[in-house]
Amino acid sequence: MLSQGQTVPVAIEKPAAGGRMIARVAGQVVLVADAIPGERVQARVERIGKGVVYAQTLSVDEPSADRRDPFPDPLCGGCLYSHIAYPRQLALKAQVIADAFRRIGRLELPAPLAVAGSPEEGYRMRARFHVRGHRLGFFRENSHEVCDARATRQLLPATADTLDRLMAAMRSLGLDAVREIELSENIEASERAVFLDAGAIDEATLARLADTDGLTGLGSAWGAFGSPHVGDTLAIGEKRLALRRHVQAFFQGNRYLLRDLVAHVAGLLPEGGAVLDLYAGVGLFSLAAAGARGASVVAVEGDVFAAADLQANAAAFGGAITTVRASVESIGPGLAGANRKFDAVIVDPPRTGMSREALDNALKVNAPRLVYVSCDVATLARDARRIVDHGYTLERADAFDLFPNTPHVETVVVFGR
Repeated sequence: MLSQGQTVPVAIEKPAAGGRMIARVAGQVVLVADAIPGERVQARVERIGKGVVYAQTLSVDEPSADRRDPFPDPLCGGCLYSHIAYPRQLALKAQVIADAFRRIGRLELPAPLAVAGSPEEGYRMRARFHVRGHRLGFFRENSHEVCDARATRQLLPATADTLDRLMAAMRSLGLDAVREIELSENIEASERAVFLDAGAIDEATLARLADTDGLTGLGSAWGAFGSPHVGDTLAIGEKRLALRRHVQAFFQGNRYLLRDLVAHVAGLLPEGGAVLDLYAGVGLFSLAAAGARGASVVAVEGDVFAAADLQANAAAFGGAITTVRASVESIGPGLAGANRKFDAVIVDPPRTGMSREALDNALKVNAPRLVYVSCDVATLARDARRIVDHGYTLERADAFDLFPNTPHVETVVVFGR
């Protein structure tokens, strides 16, 4: 029986969701951090959970050929896979997806899964940062300790420089009311807006902060300067789609794979069909469906900021996109298919997946095709089981590595009747 603080030799078998790797000691599952399948390592037991042991690699007895030097702070948010050569990261993510479908959904993928890779550095164009004292950054894994976001290499150098200047301005003004900062920039990084989650800040102080070089907009509950929106133009097929997004609206965060992801989802939709887009956000997939596939789209979004952007972005398409500001759980029977037939449904829920009510509404549509876009393989596999039990067949799965050097991956699954 293993005990906390004990060091044991283990053989690493395969990846687990969440970033750790699976080993076994006398039949007991051990989840080991900072390891790679195929390695033999010395692991120190950190804690013992319900039927699972958590351990940290202390030394590597037999290293993998895919081991590389990790980033300077491998426990800083977004770096858990940084010790693994990038092609192996992609292979591990494909393995995690297939395992989740098999273990949670009791489903086999129809074909070997390919994960589209991304440049590892400067990919991130949307992020939330924590401010503690005079430090800004991400949280270190499993803690509330702030670590340097620049060292994670997720941000463009110009973005990190802008944040440094913003923090310097806050220090010079003696401002300690800010606790969180949301940032959104466009693909080209020519527009960059921040929102300050903070206590009371007077207008003069906000104006000083808004003058930070590199910012095109700054907002808070106490006032705003510049534009809270950034804008992009995406070429999907022969169409160029212009869209704006509020700094507080959800948006896919990888600048390098955004176009490929949108083009892929659009290509899964029937030409000229009727499409229901649930969790539509600012309209990323709706615009592609209407613009590149000639679809008639009903787009449903409940968030106040994203819904406003969705309405503005859809205006360029005349009546091709009908926007509905509502939660997916509350959409009425007309949208759920009683009065209208849809050829395809797109769902792109948050990490928690679809609630039972939301999935029920999507299934009531009885569309011939359902396209599920997910950033969490466990909730995706859970929901896939219900979709298949409702009469659909799992036809295709693809993945996009929107989060290099992390265990996270974006998966697109097609269900058909």
